Amino acid sequence: MLPLLSSTADAMTALGGTEFLHLAVDTPTENAPDTGGLAEFLRGFFGPLFLVIVSIVAIFFLFTREITRFAQFMILAIFIGIVFYVPGIIEVIAVALARAMGVPTE
Repeated sequence: MLPLLSSTADAMTALGGTEFLHLAVDTPTENAPDTGGLAEFLRGFFGPLFLVIVSIVAIFFLFTREITRFAQFMILAIFIGIVFYVPGIIEVIAVALARAMGVPTE
């Protein structure tokens, strides 16, 4: 995870504004919800649903002989499928975009 709040705390301390510093300090995680299996649950739930919808729409495009729309839809479905089934792709894309914009990621 990116240390975004630590730089905020350093800036607040340097400027002398410490009254809001408690907002930037890490909060205890004892009351935080357990989200460890959330991504796997969502992949397991929406993955098969996604495949069913893609199959129905693809069959519709083939029966109506709209080959160009079928090809466009399949390319879009492949990109969306990559996001669903490749576990770390979102983090990799986010870090790559941040580095491309010049934001330090470490």
